[in-house]
Amino acid sequence: MTLNTASGLDGEYQPSPEQRVRDQVAAYEASGGVEGATLEGRPVVILTSVAAKSGKVRKNPVMRIVDGDRYVAVASYGGAPKNPSWYANLVAHPAVRLQDGATVGDFHAREVSGEEKLRYWAIAEQFWPHFPEYRRKAAGRDIPIMVLEPIPAPQ
Repeated sequence: MTLNTASGLDGEYQPSPEQRVRDQVAAYEASGGVEGATLEGRPVVILTSVAAKSGKVRKNPVMRIVDGDRYVAVASYGGAPKNPSWYANLVAHPAVRLQDGATVGDFHAREVSGEEKLRYWAIAEQFWPHFPEYRRKAAGRDIPIMVLEPIPAPQ
């Protein structure tokens, strides 16, 4: 597969300031998704984005939520009062890369709203049972949902 180098996703990687995230990403990538592939027993994928402020490559494990050939990234941040930093990255630079096990692909992120968002909440909650709790804990923050749609490889 040819990856989109114009997106900035092949730029300088800046690991997370959180040791747990750095370790999980490193283990996942080094093992082709065999190690570091779960959170509380549920599968994760590695989301690679370009940072909104620095322009450096950032990588985050997110819950593996699939809908056909699309992935769903819920910016719940465990119900914190603010969005995770990767959400701002996807808004600023919607071209992302996703690693699901040993498979890596390029995607375009878009935020959903209205009826479409309600549909994706129902899908997301099938994959991660803590989302209703996170929505309560967010205390008024409208948790964003991003749909990641595959970018076809150049022919």
